[in-house]
Amino acid sequence: MAARTIPPGDGAIEPVELKTALEERYLAYALSTITQRALPDARDGLKPVHRRILHAMRQLRLDPGQGFKKCARVVGDVIGKFHPHGDQAVYDALVRLAQDFAQRYPLVDGQGNFGNVDGDNAAAMRYTEARLTATASLLLDGIDEDAVDFRPTYDGSEDEPSVLPAAFPNLLANGSQGIAVGMATSIPPHNAAELLDAALHLLDHPAAPASDLLQFVPGPDFPTGGILVEDPVGIAEAYATGRGSFRVRARWHKEESGRGTYLVVITEIPYGVPKSRLVEKIAELLTDKKLPLLADVRDESAEDIRLVLEPRARTVDPEVLMESLFKLTELEARVSLNMNVLVRGQIPRVLSLADALREWLAHRRDVLLRRSRFRLAEIARRLEILAGYLIAYLNLDEVIRIIREEDEPKATLIATFKLTDTQAEAILNMRLRSLRRLEEMEIRKEHDALSKEQDQLNKLVASEPAQWRTIAKEIRETRKAYGPDTELGRRRTSFALAPEIHEDAFTEALVEREPITVVVSDKGWIRALKGHVQDLSGLQFKGDDTLAHAFFAETTSRIMVFASNGRFYTLDASKLPGGRGHGEPIRLMIEMEQEAEIVRVFAYQAGGKLLVTTREGRGFVVGEDDCLANTRKGKQVLTVDPPEKAYAAVPVVGDTVAVIGDNRKLLLFPLNQVPEMARGRGVRLQRYKEGGVSDLKVFARADGLTWEDSSGRTWTVNELLDWQGERATSGRLPPKGFPRNNKFA
Repeated sequence: MAARTIPPGDGAIEPVELKTALEERYLAYALSTITQRALPDARDGLKPVHRRILHAMRQLRLDPGQGFKKCARVVGDVIGKFHPHGDQAVYDALVRLAQDFAQRYPLVDGQGNFGNVDGDNAAAMRYTEARLTATASLLLDGIDEDAVDFRPTYDGSEDEPSVLPAAFPNLLANGSQGIAVGMATSIPPHNAAELLDAALHLLDHPAAPASDLLQFVPGPDFPTGGILVEDPVGIAEAYATGRGSFRVRARWHKEESGRGTYLVVITEIPYGVPKSRLVEKIAELLTDKKLPLLADVRDESAEDIRLVLEPRARTVDPEVLMESLFKLTELEARVSLNMNVLVRGQIPRVLSLADALREWLAHRRDVLLRRSRFRLAEIARRLEILAGYLIAYLNLDEVIRIIREEDEPKATLIATFKLTDTQAEAILNMRLRSLRRLEEMEIRKEHDALSKEQDQLNKLVASEPAQWRTIAKEIRETRKAYGPDTELGRRRTSFALAPEIHEDAFTEALVEREPITVVVSDKGWIRALKGHVQDLSGLQFKGDDTLAHAFFAETTSRIMVFASNGRFYTLDASKLPGGRGHGEPIRLMIEMEQEAEIVRVFAYQAGGKLLVTTREGRGFVVGEDDCLANTRKGKQVLTVDPPEKAYAAVPVVGDTVAVIGDNRKLLLFPLNQVPEMARGRGVRLQRYKEGGVSDLKVFARADGLTWEDSSGRTWTVNELLDWQGERATSGRLPPKGFPRNNKFA
């Protein structure tokens, strides 16, 4: 047997349960991903890589107004000093900070090819140059004044800021995207001036809910513009909970091109959608014939976006054309809101709009206090030195003698004039040329000014209301640079409600609108005659078939078929067979059970209502919109259990229901006694000992009850009190002259 290999070391082996080890290591990985990679800090709105890029650029003195440096130099400093990861990942992050179509307020001023809205990549880092923007300077303002904590870098050789001072509400202004382990963040960009106004409102009303801030922040403001068509109620709920989404549409306008033709020109596209991919998708749908209203798409963009859409015909409504494109392409996109951020840089939490601004304001107060204390310490040191200078001025000759003659001038100065070590060091380090400027008045003037500033800072540190007043003043100053009258601060995304385009409009746009007469035979054959034909006596039918239904419609109409199984089926009038032959069986166009029979065929009327009933006399009122079927299988509306059958569907025009049974009993009752439902069994309309419904109609009581006899004459009865009753009663024999077949028509 081979000898066992002894592990190196002292031979002590510690057994570890695999499950425990995996849990510990995966938890460590998850926490690292959440805090160091995916989620931004609520205070400065930055992830570590972005914070390190800005800090490295500041160390390279790449301030606004200064010269540019190669991005390769910046990336080298970032990965060498602060961020030991791939150079391409760091460069990609740097590029995104410079893209004005990705960042609402870019933090990096790029020179060279930094990509474009088409989705093209930036040039290599050796070709591009960068420096900080004024917005980035606001984020870094005060970092040298102990405004934030610093921590050791990964190798301990340097220090890096754990957060930036952030005099700009970057979290919401520029937004953030990230996917961690088990959680994600998605924050769209907003308008800085609106955010600063909301922050000022919070300073005056600290307990204000997110709903109060909607008067200042009505919605996101995307760098690529567009139109926000989200419901205001949905926006309010999203900001109150920190979760939701926003519908953004492309901005477009109609351009007349002569002779009644026009073009649709798109000038802004939704945020985050690459233009080239958008054009390719539209062209692909066009090739697949899924955009029948569109004839062509062209990209005529230069520096500005210009996508040209050519409609199939001049009769196509541009609103209908665009609605069809919004449904099928990324000309309409949903931008999600998931305000999951690191609170105090440590705790992941989903914040509301108000909470996110409160976190930023609390951070600004911390920065103000730290900078104030730092300045107080500087003033104290300077006042100490000025006091030493004053002593030196008053005893200048003796000071010079001590420095020239004494072996230990520092100790002698301290002993002779009772100076501190700092004062003695300052006097010894003073240059000779400074002696001529060492005048008592100048020293006292500077001393008084610093003492006054010291008193003001002490009052500021001691008073919370004074701190908030100072922060409000800083916010107002910042707002001036990002106001709505500035090019950078002008709102780019506008608000609108999506137009209500009925489904019929799409059909009408595809089909030329012409009058037709729909004819249905007794055996269920259907055809469409051109025009509105009044005389149908010359119609030919197959075999012993006869006319069952005939009505006027248009090629853009939808034809409703009501069957005895209680289902409604929908047909397109434009697809009906022509009137030259006998037509085609309706059963071939829909999936209807063999035992089911056609009860009624009619043209759909938007907003219309029907009274549906079974043979046994149970029914209810239903809207025609609720009867539209999207598939060949139809839509179940009236619930029937065999051998029960659906019997009638009559239009609701009036306020009174007239129903007559096989027993020749007529009953009239108010329509409001019949419930309106989308689906169900309904209620009993008339009671029978045997038999069922023969016919029914809805009419206006003031106009009287009319019917047509077998000779084609119309009868009207206005005195109807004898037949008036309650729903579900039996009724009485009809008036004299009522047809023996118990039918109203």
